[in-house]
Amino acid sequence: MKIAVTTPTGNVGRHVVAMLVRAGVRPRVLLRDPDRLAPEIRAEVDVARVDQFDADAVVAATRDIDSLFWVDPSTGSEDPLADYARATSSVVRAVTDNRIGRVVFQSSVGAEKRHGAGEIDGLAHTETALDDCDVHVTHLRCGYFFTNLELQLDALRAGTLQVVLPVDQAMAWVAPRDIAEVATTRLLCATWSGRCVQAVHGPVDLTWRDVADILTAATGRQIGVERITDNAMRTRLRQAGMTDGLVEAVLGMSTGLREDFVPEQRRTVQTTTPTTLAAWAHDHLRHRLVDAS
Repeated sequence: MKIAVTTPTGNVGRHVVAMLVRAGVRPRVLLRDPDRLAPEIRAEVDVARVDQFDADAVVAATRDIDSLFWVDPSTGSEDPLADYARATSSVVRAVTDNRIGRVVFQSSVGAEKRHGAGEIDGLAHTETALDDCDVHVTHLRCGYFFTNLELQLDALRAGTLQVVLPVDQAMAWVAPRDIAEVATTRLLCATWSGRCVQAVHGPVDLTWRDVADILTAATGRQIGVERITDNAMRTRLRQAGMTDGLVEAVLGMSTGLREDFVPEQRRTVQTTTPTTLAAWAHDHLRHRLVDAS
């Protein structure tokens, strides 16, 4: 079985690669900069230097592949949805030209809405494009990544997370490693077929107030949560260096799912994964929340 993995150094992809290696598979990894691969992994994989926005390069790198783990790359550009469309063109070309049998696509909770969810709309476009291909495809509808908290280390050190969602609105939170486990299981299994949607919801739905309490207990720092206006969040994102187009796309992922959204897949034993936020925070955040002073 020949398996290709995109974004092999990402929060999910690096775990997928390691799990495939442990399973006895030598995956083909597609990435712009091979030097970013962990040294211990380089000897265990076949490397293709590829820009996922270059359809010809993706097609060439995925010849003779049986299964593909596809993640749309982010760019931080002014028009992220256009970038998602370019990446989608690449994967569609690869699947069609190379007759790839199975694709596991890392999507998101909210993609089922199709329109009005900011950057998630780009993932929805990839879903529908893959659905139109002659390929067995599993869309992983993932919850909110624990690792997104690593983008807010300064706020955590200051003791307050600022959000635009109601602080008591519960949603799915998930560890990227758990997503990788689900993805790897699908990549290694040859019995599923057709179009599948597999939600990955983490162990329990959490509100932002729950998150603040869990982080306080896990890190030993008092952390609170404050709801701010959409415009205040726009200002924060611009100050972080985002373009106006990216600001709206990022903000839309929250505002688009803020009211009257119900995930297509409810929480079940199939969608529930084991790693808790408390365990993840203890392992990944506690040692990083140390004042520079």
